[in-house]
Amino acid sequence: MAGELTLSPFLSDALVILGAAGIVIPVFARFRITPIIGFIMIGVLVGPYGLGSLVPRIPWLEHITITNPEALTPFADFGIVLLLFAIGLELSFNRLWQLRRLVFGLGALELLIIGSSLAAFLGLAGSMSWTGALALGFALAFSSTAIVLPISGTRTPVGRAALSMLLFEDIMIVPIIFILGALAPNASDDGWSGIATTLWQGGLVIAVLLIVGRFALPRLFAQAARTKSPELFLAASLLVVIGASLATALVGLSPIVGALIAGLLIAETEYHTEVELIMEPFKGLALGVFLITIGMSIDLFDIGAQIGTIVLAVVGVLVFKAAVTGVLLRLMGARRGTAAETGVLMASPSETTLIVLAAATSALVVDLETARFWQTVTAIGLTVTPLLARLGAIIARKVDGAPALPEDDDDADRTIIVGGGRVGRLIADMLQTHGKPYVMIDTNPDLIEQARRDGYRATFGDAARGDALTRLGVETAPAVVLTMDEPVLAQRLVAKLRTTYPDLLIVARARDTDHAAAMYRAGASHAVPETLESSLQLSEAVLVDIGVAMGPVIASIHAKRDEFREQLERDGGLSEKPKLRTSSGTAQGAPAG
Repeated sequence: MAGELTLSPFLSDALVILGAAGIVIPVFARFRITPIIGFIMIGVLVGPYGLGSLVPRIPWLEHITITNPEALTPFADFGIVLLLFAIGLELSFNRLWQLRRLVFGLGALELLIIGSSLAAFLGLAGSMSWTGALALGFALAFSSTAIVLPISGTRTPVGRAALSMLLFEDIMIVPIIFILGALAPNASDDGWSGIATTLWQGGLVIAVLLIVGRFALPRLFAQAARTKSPELFLAASLLVVIGASLATALVGLSPIVGALIAGLLIAETEYHTEVELIMEPFKGLALGVFLITIGMSIDLFDIGAQIGTIVLAVVGVLVFKAAVTGVLLRLMGARRGTAAETGVLMASPSETTLIVLAAATSALVVDLETARFWQTVTAIGLTVTPLLARLGAIIARKVDGAPALPEDDDDADRTIIVGGGRVGRLIADMLQTHGKPYVMIDTNPDLIEQARRDGYRATFGDAARGDALTRLGVETAPAVVLTMDEPVLAQRLVAKLRTTYPDLLIVARARDTDHAAAMYRAGASHAVPETLESSLQLSEAVLVDIGVAMGPVIASIHAKRDEFREQLERDGGLSEKPKLRTSSGTAQGAPAG
């Protein structure tokens, strides 16, 4: 009919995805449930095996279903690329070097033992060839980078262990796929030479990226920053991550390797915080698309027809992987709770499992029916990963036998102390002396356990991720005190808190005056440099010991401290100080965020 308006399939799919994000994220956040499950459930609902199967009978459902699931695959892949890029931004080359023992020790052992054991079991079962069993065993040995790391973070003991194993798995994706091609029944001798070619070309590309990136990226982002254009800054960020990903993909390596290297290089520049903030929405949305594609691969009718076999396969894989990973971590010196929690979290298969299964099917080493069965097992495993994370945390608490968090004597709002070390304890002592409630939070389980034994109110958690501070009542906290000796992390946390809670009193420890000025720029209410305070204390001791009266000495110390604070605020580029809430409800000056 002339003039009739039609909605293109692309716009229809975009509407479904954006609508799903608008519903899933706030609803699941309201009930403090990870949106990962919500996105997968949306995928099940709007996919070809959900409402999509009813479109022939009810045509209007086409507008609220995904009409072409395959068209979403590039966006899902882009989400994983952005995730690895974000991980690189949180790391540094020094930190990555510190993880080398875990990456090439723990990671290699975990993949080799689990993959070969599962392959041996499947081969002895007699249902497939040994080549197919090997392919399927190593496919199931992978764990989900896209789901595990957003849950665990990278700074907790569990997060560091998970990151190490996942990094090795990401490195091994391409060699495993090449080996599958070489082992295929119709393979030629070119398969093994292809591996060697990819290795030397990949090494060359990585070296070029590292060398060029060291010199070019600071200049590129400096030019973008001078324009004061967020659009140009975003364009430069996307140019770097996509360019690096394409460079590694062109020589046969996974594009996520290039994305990780791009993140690591930008993390070494002073622009990493801005890049991280500007890329966060894109990463979250693209990751949501990936999770929706996982949900769309789940056929509830097929699951119902094979429910017994599928449940047995899912439980078998989860239990075996959790046990092996936990035992390996214990043998490498991890705490019992950390080993148990990491093992359970890493138990499910991965999005990479689907990639390896597809390669094995193309190489004719795994038949289509078997691949479809294990794809369903993988999709279910990915869906339950957030539940496994909670189960792992519960098991870790029981295994460690950590005492429960003591209850407050009343419902008074608590000052939150981030960091349970020497400085954090001293602040807790002073708050306790003056009858002010507090709670300490730290990612070091040993510090937290010892603090509880010594009578401090302390809890384990990563203040920089998830809802850890929300759970502790940051919305009504009189103040948040940052005491950790991690300058970059502290600056990021200050910026995040100031953006989310504009009226919050934020007091931060700083290493020196330059770091203090940076903390003020990030939004700290007060930043206290250690070097300044030690100098003032030395001055006080000298003046008193040479005979100056205590009163004038204290007055002069206070005056000098105020003078330095004003200078730091000027160095931080702060011209005015909005009113912030205090525990007494009165107003107090603080620098603008």
